[in-house]
Amino acid sequence: MNSSTGGDLALDALAGATAGQEDAAPNPESFAGHAQLTALLDGLTEAIVVTGENGHVLRTNGAFTRVFGYTGDEAVGRPLAALLALDGPLEELEESSGQDSAREQSGQQEVVRRRRDGTCIHVACGKVPLAQDGPSRGCILIYRDLTERKRLEDELGRERDRLRLLLEITRSMTSKLDLNQLITALSTDLLSVMQCDFCALLLPGTESGTLRMTTLFNPEARGSLPDGTAVPLRGSICGKAFWTGKTQHFHSFEEVRHDPESFGSEVGRRFYQRVMAEGLVSGCDLPLTGRNGVAGVLAVLKRSERAYERADVQFLEQVAHQVAIAVENALEFGKAVAERYEATEQRRYLQEEIRAERSFGEIVGRSPALKAAMDLAAVVAPTDSSVLVQGETGTGKELIARAIHDMSARRDRSFVKLNCAAIPLGLLESELFGHEKGAFTGAIAQKMGRFELANKGTLFLDEVGDIPLELQAKLLRVLQEQEFERLGGSQTHKVDVRLIAATHRDLAAMVKHSTFREDLFYRLKVFPIHVPALRQRTEDIPELARHFLAHYSRRMNRNVERIPAETMDALLRYRWPGNIRELRNFIERAVILSPHTVLRAPIAELEAFPVHRAAEVPINGLAEVERDHILRALDASNWVVGGRQGAAARLGMKRTSLVYRMQKLGISRQAAGKPVVKGD
Repeated sequence: MNSSTGGDLALDALAGATAGQEDAAPNPESFAGHAQLTALLDGLTEAIVVTGENGHVLRTNGAFTRVFGYTGDEAVGRPLAALLALDGPLEELEESSGQDSAREQSGQQEVVRRRRDGTCIHVACGKVPLAQDGPSRGCILIYRDLTERKRLEDELGRERDRLRLLLEITRSMTSKLDLNQLITALSTDLLSVMQCDFCALLLPGTESGTLRMTTLFNPEARGSLPDGTAVPLRGSICGKAFWTGKTQHFHSFEEVRHDPESFGSEVGRRFYQRVMAEGLVSGCDLPLTGRNGVAGVLAVLKRSERAYERADVQFLEQVAHQVAIAVENALEFGKAVAERYEATEQRRYLQEEIRAERSFGEIVGRSPALKAAMDLAAVVAPTDSSVLVQGETGTGKELIARAIHDMSARRDRSFVKLNCAAIPLGLLESELFGHEKGAFTGAIAQKMGRFELANKGTLFLDEVGDIPLELQAKLLRVLQEQEFERLGGSQTHKVDVRLIAATHRDLAAMVKHSTFREDLFYRLKVFPIHVPALRQRTEDIPELARHFLAHYSRRMNRNVERIPAETMDALLRYRWPGNIRELRNFIERAVILSPHTVLRAPIAELEAFPVHRAAEVPINGLAEVERDHILRALDASNWVVGGRQGAAARLGMKRTSLVYRMQKLGISRQAAGKPVVKGD
């Protein structure tokens, strides 16, 4: 054992003073006169004990008392083994007997010894024999306290293990850019570090003021905090960690039960009961602070008190820092993928729309009826209010919707349209809200719906009256909350969409017949606009006819320039039940038939239809909608009026009432199976 020069002199003096002592009858008083020796021994930091040949203590120094707790009076005369040994005899190094004739310092051993209070202590033990001419008569044992060194070694070992684990976690997480894969890696890697009963990752939820919890580890789950729980920001400790950006460390939830910034609020008290029902007691919530602020919270909890000391929390904060980087990278990667996917879908949709034949991009006409509709469109366009465009089929409701979009602040974003009557009922929900991969047979990939495509822009739903009742509730939620879930998915998506709906149906009558939700009707009818039928704006027919003539002449590379007067008179006399769409198709057909510069129109087709249908059956606009509604029901039932599958049952009417209304409206069935209107 390495000692100072003073220590070596003291041991030499002690050895010389002890050499003549009879071990059988130790005389401690023989040391009393050595004041200088006593001072030297008491000044040593090592514990010194002198034993006789039989292992009894002859003398100790002050350090012996500090290290082992025995005073000199308590130790002298007692066997050293009885004082310090844990079980059985002492190691060979510490035994006094032996045949060493040379006075030399023996090698050191690290051993564990017992203190006076029963606790164990690590010490390094060395021996200096007390030799005369002949066998050894005893020895001096020197003990050096290794407690601090062992503590430092253990601390360094723990730190080395933690750094190794931290490196492994970092290496594992940095390779995971997909959030789901990252969560799987966290569930596996953090268990070796956290030593917890419950671990969860909390990220901002789609609902404002909440964090959405993803459980990483909870083998003894009690069902109170299932995966996906919405945790209140203002009413929980993890919420406080999120908005303060500071670690929340607590030895018991009871300590923070009345904290006004967490469990002390009304919302917090309710959430506290859920935490207690889960059996959680202590732990810490660590904010995941990245480059752009706090991205989420890592909750590490136990079902016992005082789960972690400050040193543990400091290490967990290092882990949380690495988790924060990985989570932020995964979130940014997911956002980039979603934006790229959304941009791809929008580009594909717009390319399809450009390729498709579109209505003419301008509204033609100067009639008062049309001007009134356009004035209303200009009034509502700057707002984000929902608009309901009403009018007969073919009147140009989509053009009004496009005009509203073009005059709004959303003009630079997408205008997305969907004809609800043209989509099979089974696919309409997918078209509106999208679907996840595997949501139904044939869903081989994820698909964005029209609401997502129209985010930040305008969505035009044509023929909204054809949306089935079961889907109307989901549409109402999107309008009210601006959020939805894809078909087959559970993640809530937030959107910012301005809705313009259109229909030729009488939605008010449908509400009375319980075929359209009343709450959805009033949500759509925030600002109604009626588009006049062509027969209500006959003064616009000449301008429209010339507009269509110029368009189709260019398209077909024809040189048709003039419409004869008799043709224009026929166009003005005709009632145009198909409205502008019918007029456009008629002019297109006429251009095809015209070999020269003068339009050769098949006027006979117009004369084949009743020119003054209103004179034959005097009905108003509401009656026209009622006739159309009855005709659709008759077509759907193959013109069966009564019975379970008949038109009367579909309309919720008595058979006799339906027959009366059919007679009143002049509805009958021809031999060809098509409905016609008869006179009174």
